[in-house]
Amino acid sequence: KEGYGADCSSLAELMMAQKTGITGEEIMFSSNDTPVEDFLLAKKLKAIINLDDISHIAFLEKSAGLPALICFRYNPGKLKKGNHIIGHPEEAKYGFTREQLFEGYKICRDKGVRRFGIHTMVASNELDPYYFVETAEILFNLIVELSQKLKIKFEFVNIGGGVGIPYRPEQKSIDVNVMSRGIRKKYNDIIVANGLAPLKLFTECGRYITGPYGYLVSRVRHIKNTYKKFAGLDSCMANLMRPALYGAYHHITVLGKERKSHNILYDVTGSLCENNDKFAIDRKLPKLEQGDILVIHDAGAHGFAMGFNYNGKLRSAELLLRANGKVVQIRRAETIKDYFATLDFNGLKDFNA
Repeated sequence: KEGYGADCSSLAELMMAQKTGITGEEIMFSSNDTPVEDFLLAKKLKAIINLDDISHIAFLEKSAGLPALICFRYNPGKLKKGNHIIGHPEEAKYGFTREQLFEGYKICRDKGVRRFGIHTMVASNELDPYYFVETAEILFNLIVELSQKLKIKFEFVNIGGGVGIPYRPEQKSIDVNVMSRGIRKKYNDIIVANGLAPLKLFTECGRYITGPYGYLVSRVRHIKNTYKKFAGLDSCMANLMRPALYGAYHHITVLGKERKSHNILYDVTGSLCENNDKFAIDRKLPKLEQGDILVIHDAGAHGFAMGFNYNGKLRSAELLLRANGKVVQIRRAETIKDYFATLDFNGLKDFNA
């Protein structure tokens, strides 16, 4: 009802959006350290190009030409606190400084660009609705200053992503109604009051939309007892990297043992040659046995998409459960043949050590 689109950051993601029928300004292309071919396709698709650095203005102009509509990513620095995943904005590699924003919009204005947007992203998996209200307020005030000083018109503001989900059972979902009402009030107090309405509002809610609805289903391969108890699975951090990368919590259900006592501490591990290849550390679970099926929750975002092939591990299949109960395979599992497909074995025959 409110409209949707695609947030893309690479050539492959632009192509994925195109294949699903999402084109034009339904695509927000936000990337950093961007190669020429990515800009060329984004321009061809008429996507909204969101530049990450002031030097990209000249780079884009030379490689693809400046579009009619352009957007810049703002890094508020110390003005805005990040959270535990994003860290301090002033240390992040992303975005324009405040001074660079004014300079960048002026450059584009003077080169004939007449349509503008602004974007930021300063949080990840945030559950406090007021965090996003404050972010919107910062951007709204900045739009007023930019509009008045540079005499330019903004068409939209993108407050970015970061809307979180409750990974832990004791956590509560973010109250999106509180967030929406708060942003609406700031919009009226700042944008409407300064005669800058209408202004489209975008947000990037990928995790919020997909995260809770994906599961990694795995089977216990081995039980190991040394100084601790370990449950080794037939999956690893190549299938779900968040616990190892961020120390993130993902709830685990043991199928058929949901009502049994969860009184045994396990480290739930994969088989990579990395000690941080663990889905859970000191997690209380029912007694596990070889062959038990474990369901790792909230893997619908940053799951398969962050997969990799370290140690020669292969990525799993993806199955889609339809509303009518039918299960459809939407991606097959990788094979050893896939893994070796890019190796030039003929070339290696002539290699002399």
